[in-house]
Amino acid sequence: MRAVDVVRGALERIARADRALGAFAEVWEDAAAERAAEVDARVAAGERLPLAGVPIGVKGRHGLRAAGPLVAAGCVPVGATAVPGPGTPWQTWGLGARGRTVNPWRADRTPGGSSAGSAAAVAAGLVPLATGTDGAGSVRIPAAWCGVLGLKVTNGRFPSSDRTGLAAPGVLARCAADAAAYWAVLSGAGPGRRTGPFTAVFSPGLGFADPRPEPLALARAAVDRLADAGVVRLPRSGAPVRLEDPAPAWLALRGPDAAPATRGPEGPRGVNDLRLAALFGRADLLLTPTTPDPAHGHDGPGDRYSTALTWAFNLSGHPAISIPAGVGADGCPVGLQAVAAHGREDVLLALAAAAEALTGFPAPPGTSDCTYI
Repeated sequence: MRAVDVVRGALERIARADRALGAFAEVWEDAAAERAAEVDARVAAGERLPLAGVPIGVKGRHGLRAAGPLVAAGCVPVGATAVPGPGTPWQTWGLGARGRTVNPWRADRTPGGSSAGSAAAVAAGLVPLATGTDGAGSVRIPAAWCGVLGLKVTNGRFPSSDRTGLAAPGVLARCAADAAAYWAVLSGAGPGRRTGPFTAVFSPGLGFADPRPEPLALARAAVDRLADAGVVRLPRSGAPVRLEDPAPAWLALRGPDAAPATRGPEGPRGVNDLRLAALFGRADLLLTPTTPDPAHGHDGPGDRYSTALTWAFNLSGHPAISIPAGVGADGCPVGLQAVAAHGREDVLLALAAAAEALTGFPAPPGTSDCTYI
C-alpha cells in the first residue's frame, strides 16, 4: 500500500473521531499529504525506509523537532497531539483543537498526562504510534489509563532540553512490534535477543506508596500470568523492595534550585540509586502497578499523586514501560509497570511482546484498528 493511501486513512479517522476525542491540537492535512508523496517517491527510487508511510502523532506543537529520526525513517507526522494547557497543574488532560482530551474508554475520565493526546490517539486507533516525553510518568500514566504500551527510555541516552535531566523521550503504541520498531529507529539497535525467562521482583508500592486494591490486583494478576507462562521467574522469598519516597527529591529538582540533600548519597535519590543498583544486580526486572489509582475524572485526582510509582525512575534514569494489565470494574484500563537496568529497553520490549502474545491488548469499544507497522 502506498504511503499516501495509509496517511489518507489516518487523516480520515482523525476527521471522524477527533471532534469528540480532542486528541489533536493541530492536524497537518496538506503537509502530511505532501510528505507521504515524498515517501512514495523515495521508495520508488529504491530507497529503503524502515517505517515508510507510517502515520504518527507528535506530542505538542513543538514535538516535530524531536521526531527527526522517525521522519528520516519514513514516518509521516499527521498532527500535534494535545498536551495540558495553563492552569492544569496535575497534567492530567490535554487541550485539543476543540476542547479537552477525553479517555477513549470513558469520556468522563482523563486519559492521563501530559502525553494525553498521544495516548488517546493511539488507543482510539487514529495512528499506530505517537511520541511522548516522560518527566514523572507522562508517557507511562496515560498509557496505563488508555490501555496502550508506553515506553520511557533511559534518561540521558538521547538529547533533552530538560535542564533537570528528569525528562526522557518515549512512545505510545498499541502493539509491542510497533514499539519495537520505534526503538530500532531511535537507537539504531537490531532486534533484541532476550526472550526470557526474566528474573523479576514484584513490588506493590515500592515501600512507600499505597495503591488501591483494584489496580494492584490487576497488575499482580498480569504478573502471575507471565509467571505461569514461564516468561518471568519470581523469587520464592527475599526482602521486599523498599525505596525512599522520591517526591521531595523530584520536587526539589523542579524548583529554581535543587536541594543538596536530594543529590547526595544520603538523600532520597542517592539511597534509591544504591538500592536499585543492588536490585538489578540480581534481577532483570522490577514490576509494579503503573499507577496507584485508576483513571479519575477531569477535575483531578484529589490529594493523591498519580506519579507515585513512576517518578522514582525519572530520578534514577532507568528505562520503564507500562503494559496493559486489564480493565477495571469502571470500564477503564490499568497498567503493569516494568523497569529494567540502564540501557535495557530490549528487555522491556521483549516482556511486552510476551504479554501481548499471552492475552492480547484490549481496545476501547467501537474504535478502529490501527494501520500496524
